This record gives sequence, C-alpha cells and structure tokens, in this order.
Amino acid sequence: MPMSAAAAADSGGLRPPVELSITLENPQKRDVLFGPGDRHLRMIREALDVQIFAREGRIKLTGAAKNVSRAAAVVEHLQRAMRKRDTVSESTVAEAISNAAREEAKQASEVLDVYVSGQVVKPKTPGQGRYIEAMRTHDLVFCLGPAGTGKTYLAVAVAVHMLKHQQAKRLVLVRPAVEAGEKLGFLPGDMQAKVNPYLRPLFDALHDMMDYDQIRRFMVNDLIEVIPLAFMRGRTLNDSVIILDEAQNTTASQMLMFLTRMGHGSKMIVTGDDSQVDLPDDAGSGLLDAKERLAGIKGLAMVRLDRSDIVRHRLVQSIVDAYGRNGSSRE
Repeated sequence: MPMSAAAAADSGGLRPPVELSITLENPQKRDVLFGPGDRHLRMIREALDVQIFAREGRIKLTGAAKNVSRAAAVVEHLQRAMRKRDTVSESTVAEAISNAAREEAKQASEVLDVYVSGQVVKPKTPGQGRYIEAMRTHDLVFCLGPAGTGKTYLAVAVAVHMLKHQQAKRLVLVRPAVEAGEKLGFLPGDMQAKVNPYLRPLFDALHDMMDYDQIRRFMVNDLIEVIPLAFMRGRTLNDSVIILDEAQNTTASQMLMFLTRMGHGSKMIVTGDDSQVDLPDDAGSGLLDAKERLAGIKGLAMVRLDRSDIVRHRLVQSIVDAYGRNGSSRE
C-alpha cells in the first residue's frame, strides 16, 4: 500500500511515523475480520489515514501516533465483536470507527490546558472525571466532599483553562471569612491584610498553575479577583467563572446573595465539605440548605466526591476515615 500523505509528512523529519503490531485472536477468521477483498481494512485505512499490512496472524499499523491509536482501537473492537458472532458487516466497521473517535474526544475533554510541574492537570479518579465533566457542561455546579478530593483545585484548573481559551473574561475566587475555631479579628494591618489568611488556599492553587508575574498582571488588569464573600454584595458578574470555596461556612442568606450574583455568560462553581462546618451552632450552613432547596433543578449539577477520590498523601484518606468515625473532619 502507498504511504499516506500524513505519514509521508511525519517521515519527513517533523515527527516519525509510529508502527504497531496487533496479534489476531483467531487467525482462522481473518477473512471475516478483513472483509471481502480486504474491504474492512480499506475502510479503516481511508477513514483514519494509516497504512495497514496483514501477514499471517498479525496486522501492522503505520502512521501518525493518534491515527494508529484510533485504528488499533477499531481492530480491537472488531475482534471483540467476533467473539459473539461469526460475521462482521461494513456497518459494524463504520460504527467501530465512530466509537474510536468519540472515545478519543471524551478522553481529550478530560484533559485541561493547565500544567503543574510540567504535568497536565487531569482527573485522577472517576469521581474527579465526573466533576470536570459537570463543570464543562453546566453553568452552576455544587461539589461536596472531604478534604483532599481536589474540589477547589480542579475548579481553579477549569477556570484557568477557560481563561486561556477565552471562554471567560474574568476569574473571581471567593471565600467566606470564617475562623476555623480560632479568633483572628485582632490581626494587625488593613482590611486586605486581615482577609489574606482566608484567601491563601486560593492563591496557592493559582500559583501552582500560573507564574507569579502572570497572576500579578491578571490581577492588575482585573482578570483575576480573589475576594471575601462579604465583598460580593450588590455585584453582577457577566462572562466570568466564579468559584465559592469553603461554602459550608456560608449562611443560607449569604448563599442566596452569592448565587444571585451570576450574570450572563457566567459559570459558578460552589465547593465545600459538608462534614466540616465552622459556623456557630445556631447558624445553619448555606451549603446544606442549598443542597436541599435546589435538588432537582434543571441546569445545575450536584457532584459528591468521597474518600476514594482523595488524592493527597496516602495517609490523608486514613486520617479522614479516623476523624469521620467521630463525626469530624478538617480540611
């Protein structure tokens, strides 16, 4: 078979072509797999722009890495189909080619254009995958879960991705200023100095994903804003990604105030650990209240992460379990 145009370009020094050999599960049925006059192989070759060589009980695929990967997935799909029946139709081949493209698109959608220490940020558990998908497909997302599940980190990553791809004009990171059992009201300094300790975790996530100069430039140009929840009153935010962190420490009235700041073209992500409420005993959690009030409303997503989604140090999962048995956990 002649070399395809893409493979020729790859072999010209830009990127060498990839070769992959696949062993046939049942060489005696190769004619079924290949189709009349190798029709099935030609369909794969033309649709995916790869070279295909068939010898004895093996198939060799050559071409660009992405195309070879897709073609291999098609061949594996067809071999699985042959376990159940003795025939393979052209429609089965066409369906396998479409499925390979959809699966590749799904995997690509889970990867964010955000890097930490040279590694792309992507979901590490099925729960995190559902969370990222919810953020991509809904304008309002609530994510509840214990410490270490990536609730805030992934929300910031999705927001940074959207900023980079001009899917949003601004990123607004919000936290309630509630002490976790400690009184910080007499800290020295102006208002900004007093609220900075509450906002530090959001800055930490940003600094992991963007360099200092870029963050400073974005903040000076009002593309990124990190503020206490109390400063949100009276505002309407359009074309923005707005993240409310530690939402379990909002009251019901504060949660209502926050949610009604949402403007046209905006996305809101609300994260919190409903097992870790630092409010006074007589103050109900706005996150728990919203979870009950808003359940079933179309257009928003409620995602629950659990101990299996914890991705911090391996001991964190055991610590969460130990404190969970006593009805308490800490971020």
